[in-house]
Amino acid sequence: MGSTGSIGTQALDVIARLPDFLQVEVLTAHSQADLLIQQAKKFQPNMVVIGDESRYEYVKEALWNDDVKVFAGARALDDVVRMDCVDIVLAAIVGVAGLSPAYRALESGKCVALANKETLVVAGELMTRAARENGASIIPVDSEHSAIFQSLVGEAHAAVTRLILTASGGPFRGLSREQLQTVTRAEALRHPNWSMGHKVTIDSATMMNKGLEVMEAQWLFSMPLEKISVLVHPQSIVHSLVEFEDGSVKAQLGMPDMRLPIQYALTYPARLDSGLPRLDLTQQSQLTFEKPDTEAFPCLPLAIEAARQGGAHPCVLNAANEVAVGLFLQDRIGFYDIPRIVETALAHAPACKPASVAEHLDIDRQTRQSIIQSYSK
Repeated sequence: MGSTGSIGTQALDVIARLPDFLQVEVLTAHSQADLLIQQAKKFQPNMVVIGDESRYEYVKEALWNDDVKVFAGARALDDVVRMDCVDIVLAAIVGVAGLSPAYRALESGKCVALANKETLVVAGELMTRAARENGASIIPVDSEHSAIFQSLVGEAHAAVTRLILTASGGPFRGLSREQLQTVTRAEALRHPNWSMGHKVTIDSATMMNKGLEVMEAQWLFSMPLEKISVLVHPQSIVHSLVEFEDGSVKAQLGMPDMRLPIQYALTYPARLDSGLPRLDLTQQSQLTFEKPDTEAFPCLPLAIEAARQGGAHPCVLNAANEVAVGLFLQDRIGFYDIPRIVETALAHAPACKPASVAEHLDIDRQTRQSIIQSYSK
């Protein structure tokens, strides 16, 4: 799901290298019809889904001579993840749009390789319960959560005292609040280490990405918030760490390349040759760690507080952030307007506990509409 995005295209690179191990059954995209068509012709899946229904005829005509079925719309996304021929679903749709199909996959007992962090941020309790009740599994794709997942293999949960998520610090690490007042969209999109989509890159620049990852980690690893911390690690070599009762700390290291955690999620528990560059520690002049600057980057504490509040707050935070990032990418607001919009939305969060996908999506819709209306006046 989301084959034309950053994670999706890198996943197809992984799959192309492992034709005896992995086979594509379904490819989905929202509106990038031409790239979806190219991917379908190369990988010959059973079917494709184009989310934008206005592009259905175009995709269908382009694949007319290929043995590929074509569907369109959100309902088709919910349907294809339940198919018997699907063993694992790579959830790589950006934002809350990926919530419903990921939930349906878990409801159907599928293994979900989760790259869409918003799914657990918005509806962590609902998603993890669906996994438990249907014998499904969630394997994280985010490099940080993959590192924790790998470090926990074979370990007793009760022995874990702390999860430590590392953050690169993004393009603005070390800058003061005053210096960040006038940063531009172009500057925020220049991530020093990772190649990611625009939304995730801006989230990294504001450090909202790390806040969302803390929220995700509490559900992925059944860990209370007070046992999850963040360290800024500019080199992005140590992807995250786990501390144990006896004082030992385990970490997963590797080059900053998303294809490594993608492959691990798709092939788990196997370890296969990735063909990727190997980490040579003699070429790393230093590995440094520092505390995050929560004054300069208020999105991080905003996310953690939303997680503490629970109820509708995580859903509101995510929706407000998605809209604010969109406005920033359109050059309609400044960098610090992002946390301001999120904080205002959280102050008006409804006092309820959403219990279904529909209720989560309704809160998401109301939050978005409120913000959009205030910026359309």
